[in-house]
Amino acid sequence: MKNPNFSITSPVIKDFLNYMLNIKGKSPKTVSEYYLDLRTFFRYIKKFKYSEAKNSENFKDIKIDDIDIQMVKSITLTDIYDYFNYLTYERKNSSSTKARKISCLRSFFNFLSNKTHQIDENPCKEIDTPKKKSSLPKFLTLEESLELLNSVTGTYRERDFCILTLFLNCGMRLSELVNMNLSDIRSDNTLRLTGKGNKERIIYLNEACNSAIKNYLKVRPMNGIADRNALFISKQKKRISPKTVQALVYKYLNKANLKNEGYSVHKLRHTAATLMYQHGNVDIRVLKDILGHSNLGTTEIYTHVSNRQIEKAISSNPLAKKYIKKFDEE
Repeated sequence: MKNPNFSITSPVIKDFLNYMLNIKGKSPKTVSEYYLDLRTFFRYIKKFKYSEAKNSENFKDIKIDDIDIQMVKSITLTDIYDYFNYLTYERKNSSSTKARKISCLRSFFNFLSNKTHQIDENPCKEIDTPKKKSSLPKFLTLEESLELLNSVTGTYRERDFCILTLFLNCGMRLSELVNMNLSDIRSDNTLRLTGKGNKERIIYLNEACNSAIKNYLKVRPMNGIADRNALFISKQKKRISPKTVQALVYKYLNKANLKNEGYSVHKLRHTAATLMYQHGNVDIRVLKDILGHSNLGTTEIYTHVSNRQIEKAISSNPLAKKYIKKFDEE
């Protein structure tokens, strides 16, 4: 992904975004999300706090190029609470979305207070983060995973099969897969991945992955390629794009009659993690390193037990079969 261009925004916002991109090492995608979150916040501030923007017919027409440090200094904790009421009741944002927006604002005001000392204190410092809904990750069963792999056909079958195999075996992110290079494949059956924040990690390639890569490399285009080091090549002989990968995953989910089950590219990552944990008895700390998580808490969502395990546990109750009472019909 190319570095985002923030030339149209205000200097105070641009400085923060450049700091997150170049000093903190956040990915261009993450920094772009910061920009969008700050744009929404300052559009709200201008519309509801400053008279010149109150009469704007369209929220999206409000410009933020003129946001300066004096305007930032005027923002209070009350303004921020009002903003999150707006996100809740007007924009209907979920708890996870609001949590992300709070994190963005905390980082922004922390940058201005602790890093550049342009404001005296961070108005977000004491604000609570909305509690996220705790839900189990959605994943394909082992049988569904095999059906998905068996559905691969067509002109690009070797490439597409390789992509699905890597997703289901290695649990890599979409961005990690599309950014893979030929030089990332190592001779010792390992693969170098570049994850969030440009953090590199090495993962082991099992027999299925090695076989799929070898079969794909036999038919991978060699001539006229725009990015000669890119591993996965599109029909246009360019590095494959995230949209192309998403499209082919949905195509094969449809062929395997799994389209309406709520699965997606990211659910294949969930699937790999769940299969490794449930069928391979992989230690959660090892799973954390495989997935490239920064903290163990993120990985713990995969320690959920399967429905079969729950059924087995309940069936093991000593009362399950020994005390079954039949009542005569009245």
